[in-house]
Amino acid sequence: MKLQDLDIIVTAPPAPGWGGRYWILVKLTTDTGITGWGECYASSIGPAAMRGVITDVFTRHMQGESPENIEKMFRRAYSSGFTQRPDLTVMGAFSGLEIACWDILGKARDRPAWALLGGRMNDRIRAYTYLYPLPHHDLNAFWTSPEMAAESAADCVARGYTAVKFDPAGPYTLRGGHMPAMRDISQSVAFCKAIREAVGDKADLLFGTHGQFTTAGAIRLGQALEPYSPLWFEEPIPPDAVEEMAKVARAVRIPLATGERLTTKAEFAPVLRAGAATILQPALGRAGGIWEMKKVAAMAEVYNAQMAPHLYAGPIEWAANIHFAASIPNLLMAETIETPFHDALIKGGIRVQEGFITPPETPGLGIEVDEELARAHPYTGSGLHLEMRDEPCDYVNGNAFEGGAPAPKS
Repeated sequence: MKLQDLDIIVTAPPAPGWGGRYWILVKLTTDTGITGWGECYASSIGPAAMRGVITDVFTRHMQGESPENIEKMFRRAYSSGFTQRPDLTVMGAFSGLEIACWDILGKARDRPAWALLGGRMNDRIRAYTYLYPLPHHDLNAFWTSPEMAAESAADCVARGYTAVKFDPAGPYTLRGGHMPAMRDISQSVAFCKAIREAVGDKADLLFGTHGQFTTAGAIRLGQALEPYSPLWFEEPIPPDAVEEMAKVARAVRIPLATGERLTTKAEFAPVLRAGAATILQPALGRAGGIWEMKKVAAMAEVYNAQMAPHLYAGPIEWAANIHFAASIPNLLMAETIETPFHDALIKGGIRVQEGFITPPETPGLGIEVDEELARAHPYTGSGLHLEMRDEPCDYVNGNAFEGGAPAPKS
């Protein structure tokens, strides 16, 4: 059995578009007619250019190879161009293609992917979700309203979730880390207070940031949040400054989490060595694929660290996350996004039930992709999957920021 054909579909989730502006789906077909699906979580170049990168990685390093030879294909891609170093774009392409190989291998053996990854360690996977507006909420007002966030959190708990994430701490800009405005710190504290009062001890609070702050700014903010005992303080400074993140970890009594922007063990290992984070959040469609993240999970075990796979993408990457999560001992939880489009695209193959996910028993990734639906929603925009904003922190009028892909207001 050899990898033969590649198809790429760029699909855009309809409004409100949770999960980014577009998802890059890849479909591989073998010479025996077995198909496998993957998803490339790559947002540093536009989807048209990314098509070329994915095609080049496939034809150069994978086409004609057995889908079993994942280690060999990874080493080819990792070494491409005489590099042997992390490359976000190349690894973003390879990761989605690698996921598709696991889908093929499971289907060829009539076994779920987790069964090929060491077996099922976890019968149920704890899920968490971002807080999103409820139907009656004002989309513009939601992101700066502790009261609306508390309502959304209570709704999540009523549906069985035991952890909720939110990010009220101000903008992330192309300038890098900034010192938070005092009003942003106050707003963050107000969110924690309102949400904690709404959920009590029924759910953990996951405080999301995205590398917004300087080291000193992250420490100021983190220390202000300590009375509400968040389970984690996510990527408080830009992810490449590992020693600086370790300073935050030592100064703040909240576990640090990071990883959605990191790729391969070469970038995760320094985080563990420095004690910069005890929770790793790989995005499997970017970080090197399932097999590479199995290695990272094993490294994390040595440092008594846990894994919490990241998701701000489509349901195929989510399916890969679930099989990975099912197979490792040091799992904390897995991010999820519940929208009708996410569910329809994989025909309900995997779902959250009462706050937990049961790994599928069906072959491969355990999903059936609605290819017609994916093609019916092409991406026609010009923005990247996620984008940082140009404007700096507003210390006068306050900051209302919805993330890197604001939802359409239609």
